[in-house]
Amino acid sequence: MATAAEHIYTPEEYLALERGADHRSEYIHGRIYAMAGASRRHNLIVLSLGSEIRAALRGRPCEVYANDMRVKVVATDFYTYPDVVAVCGTPEVEDRHGDTLLNPSLIIEVLSDSTERYDRGETFAHYRRLESLREYVLVSQDEVRVQRYVRDGERWVFSEIDDLGRVLPLESIDCTIPLREVYAGVEPDAA
Repeated sequence: MATAAEHIYTPEEYLALERGADHRSEYIHGRIYAMAGASRRHNLIVLSLGSEIRAALRGRPCEVYANDMRVKVVATDFYTYPDVVAVCGTPEVEDRHGDTLLNPSLIIEVLSDSTERYDRGETFAHYRRLESLREYVLVSQDEVRVQRYVRDGERWVFSEIDDLGRVLPLESIDCTIPLREVYAGVEPDAA
């Protein structure tokens, strides 16, 4: 018995569906994937990061978004929703809807069991193709651990912080965030 061929969506079809949907989905190579919900810890960390970054950027020509700003990697036709994204300078958007950012300076993902491998692998492979991206940060929700990748020419320099007494330097947007504030109220296992 023959099976129906899987529909390969165009970016335009995806955007039309996504803009009318009641849930968020990623778009990769013509396929649409529903995104899972987030835990309490995940949401608290995202809100803390977004709030701290917004306060640090006040009065500067920068914007920070949490959860619902779609980012497109033009080179790979990849659409996704980072947990936190920031841009300094003029935001470039895909079309008149203004809901798809093309030039993020900073992307932060809060890791979960279901997304950690993907965020470290395939997602980061796409993100590295963004010429505007200067920094990619991975934040654990289960322990105090923040891993940073900072662009240095053609290579990415890795560093890690696992001490609540330290600060998270965000070179791409010229600010620092106390790790204690990132994990405030979260009580990660290693805190």
